[in-house]
This record gives sequence, C-alpha cells and structure tokens, in this order.
Amino acid sequence: MKNLPLSINTLSKIIEKNCIYVDKTKMAYQLICQPGAFFLSRPRRFGKSLFIDTLKEIFEGNQELFKGLYIHDKWNWSQKYPVIVIDFAGAVLKNRKDLDNRIRKIIRSNEQQLNLEPSLDIDIPGLFEDLIMNSAKKYNQKAVVLVDEYDKPILDNIDNSKVAAEMREGLKNLYSVLKAQDAHLQFVFMTGVTKFSKVSLFSGVNQLTDITLNENYSTICGYTHEDVDNQFSEYLNNVDSNRLMYWYNGYKWLGNTPVYNPYDILLFIHNKMSYRAYWFETGNPTFLVKLFQKNRYFLPSLENLVVTEEIIDSFEVEKINPLTLLFQSGYLTIKRTFTRRQRLMFQLKIPNFEVKIALHDHFINAYTDLVNEKIELQDNLYDCLEQGDVVGMVQVIKRLFASIPWRNFTNNDIADYEGYYASVLYAFFSSLDAEIIPEDITNHGQVDMTVKLGNHVYVMEIKVMDQDNINIIDTNNKMDALNPLENPDHNPALKQIQEKGYAEKYRGIKGITVHEVGLVFSKKLRNLLRN
Repeated sequence: MKNLPLSINTLSKIIEKNCIYVDKTKMAYQLICQPGAFFLSRPRRFGKSLFIDTLKEIFEGNQELFKGLYIHDKWNWSQKYPVIVIDFAGAVLKNRKDLDNRIRKIIRSNEQQLNLEPSLDIDIPGLFEDLIMNSAKKYNQKAVVLVDEYDKPILDNIDNSKVAAEMREGLKNLYSVLKAQDAHLQFVFMTGVTKFSKVSLFSGVNQLTDITLNENYSTICGYTHEDVDNQFSEYLNNVDSNRLMYWYNGYKWLGNTPVYNPYDILLFIHNKMSYRAYWFETGNPTFLVKLFQKNRYFLPSLENLVVTEEIIDSFEVEKINPLTLLFQSGYLTIKRTFTRRQRLMFQLKIPNFEVKIALHDHFINAYTDLVNEKIELQDNLYDCLEQGDVVGMVQVIKRLFASIPWRNFTNNDIADYEGYYASVLYAFFSSLDAEIIPEDITNHGQVDMTVKLGNHVYVMEIKVMDQDNINIIDTNNKMDALNPLENPDHNPALKQIQEKGYAEKYRGIKGITVHEVGLVFSKKLRNLLRN
C-alpha cells in the first residue's frame, strides 16, 4: 500500500517516499507542447503548487521521476530549460517594502539555483530582466517562468484596500517584465486563488491565456471520483462512496466532471474516515462574511445564483464583489452553464455538504454572535422541523433573535429590513442541511422562503413592522389576544400566504405535510411579535 502524500508539494518527494500520485501529466503535456503563457485560478489546497513543481521537473528534464506516468514516453527529455520559480507562499507580507525585499530575495535565490553571476543591485524590473536573459544565455535555451501564489501578497491584505492596492502595484512592477522578455521565454505559467483584471495587474502580461474556465483543463487540479477509486481504493474499501461524494465532491469549472479537494480526501483517510470540514478549516472567510454584511446581501439568494462571466472572472481591491471572491475562493462553484441573449451564463452553487454547513455556521456567528448558543438552537430547530412542530419552531426562532446581543444593532438600522431576518433564518436552516427555496415562485407571486426537511414543507413569509403598524393591529384586533401564528386576521404575513395560495403547489404530494408560517417581526423589539 502506497503512502499518503500529506502536506507534500514536490513531485520528487512523492516518488521517493512511495506516495500516491494522481497523474496530471497528460494535461501538463497538452500545455507545454508549444510555447505560451498561461494562467490558472483555483482555490487554496487544490494541488496548484504540486502542479507547478511537476512542470518544473519536466522542463528540467528529470525523466526518472516520470516512469509509469503519461508523459514519460512522449516528452523530449534531451531538451532541458532554465526554470525560474517565483513563489509567494512562504511569507505573510504586510507592506510594499517587505514585498520588494521578498522579490529581491526570490530573484537572488533563482540566480544561485541557476549558477548565475549576481546582477548589479538595480531596480526589481531590471533584476528580473537580467535573470531571464542571463539564464537563457547561459543554458542556450529560452527560460521557463513558473509563478505560484502570485496573488498571496494582495490576499493577505485584502481587508485593507490601501495596502492591498500597494501590493498589487508592486506585483505589477514584477510581472510586467514578462511581456518585455517574451523573446527569451519558452513558457510561463502563473497560478493563484483569485484573478485580477488585466488592466489592474496584468496590463503588462496581456499575452496570458487564462485556462481557469477551459473545459480541457477543468480537472487539472483536484481528484476526480475515478482518481479516488483507482488510487485510494485500498484505503477506502469500506467507505460509502455516495456519502463521500456528498461531503467532499462537487467542485466544477466547466466540463462535466466534478472534483474533490485533495486535502479533504487525504485528511479524511488520515483521520480514520472521520467526516469533518478539513478544507474549510484551513481558511478563514471572516472578510468575506463582513463583505456580505456590509453590502446587506440577501443570503437566501445563494441558493439560485445566475451570473455572467464578468462576475466570476475578476475583481478589483477597491471594489470587491463578494460573489466574485466567494466563487474564486471555492465557496461557490459552477452548477451549469447556458446561453441567454447570446451571452454565456453561469448558475452557481455551494459545492458540497462540507462547505454548506461550515459556511453557514460562519454566517450565523457573524450575523448573530451566538457562537456558544448556536448548537443548542440548531438541535432544537432541527427537531421541530423534522417533527412538524410549527409552534416549537417559532418559539426557537424567538429564542434565537432574543439571544442576539443588542450591540449588533448599535449605529445601524439592519433590523429594519426583512432581508436581515431572512438571512439569519436561511443560515440556520442551511446549517441543518435543510433544502431551501428562496423567493419560491407560484402562479400568484412568490413567498419569501420555502424550507423542506424530511416529510415536511414549510412555506414562510416574513414581515417587518414599525411601531405605528403594531399599534394599528393592537387597536383594531385587540392585540392582547393576538396569536400571529394561527390567525391570519392578526398576521399579515400568514394572510398573504393564504390569500395568494403560496402553499397550494405542495398540497397533495403523497407523504408530505405542508405548513404555512407567517413570521411578523417588530423593528422596535427586533424579534417576533408575541405568539
């Protein structure tokens, strides 16, 4: 049985330590058969660094490492190229000075690796130009430049747009050399998590071919289910493959074949087949969640996102679209593509169960501050949903909003909007793995949210009322006897559900119990009206 390549990003070590290697050299061969410059964006922990190292070993002519792999009898191993590797993974840089010092160190390290005489201490573009030209001259072959984590200095400072912009300019200062040195370059490959527009970062490298959404390279990183079956079968012999796919599979970049994050599979096996959020725990989406809060994003919309390529393609640090970052960071993936008005459209989805529950737990923490109380509320809410206990469910919802600290509403009017309450409820229901249909459409309009769990369907409408409207209800309907849960005369949300017939399309389905739930919140109380 071969060993697991845990935390190994170098091909030579994988081969030497008799570790499992999922062969990606067929796609590597397709890329390198002709000169070119390519760009690939993939989320963290997807095997980008290992692919970069594989390219390095190919271009350096280390044929022995590739015995038994696709490329072994196809590549001309007699041709060896000087390879320049630029990798920003090893440090967290917090200002432009640190970035420039790091770039100089990387250039000097490459000079030593290639046995070149050190260049004079000139500016960074000059140093990089000398490195490329001198390596091509010494080895009488055009140089290969491989860039890993090209965007990390920006992403490490993404919560500070000023510093992030400074980092972007520093990197642009480096990468712009690639266009000017095209005559001395055989191959360029850049990879990272995000894609910044050509105008902001790649204006000097506009010859780059982006293969991020190229169907031919959709599985260039990650493990397909076939890879897992073939390479890890001895480890996964008694594992329910459907459950494994449900938890960890589902990432897609065009093409029809979804992939696993390798980190999940390796840690799942290493931890004795324990289902946990391994990949999710390696990153912190706090900045992303803050973006959603700041923009007052309607969280239920995550269930049915349709966007243009412009949205998922690139972004700027001065104006970040949270959906763009959510997609590029791996929290959303492509469900399907279609054409509308002659434009390619993308329907997005959360890739799998791991990301779904973990992401919504983070949303709950950010929107409510209920880190400690969350589990009990989730358990109680799940029990009520599963048992069809609407009265109990409403009581849990009331406890939920009563537990949110008052400071969350200081100096803001977020509790005045229906979207806030819908977003909190959506995050809770989604964290229970319930099926959510936001803005569920009927022939008479749309209800705010339909929630399905087990044999029960809950059709929910949400209303937020100010004090004047509450007083009107109090005067006209004797609010001391008010039961908004059951009486549509006293519950405008429930009344709308019934008058519009929102629940009718679910009635008559065998084995399904349908519940109409009108939730009326008070702006003043920041909670449900009494019930």
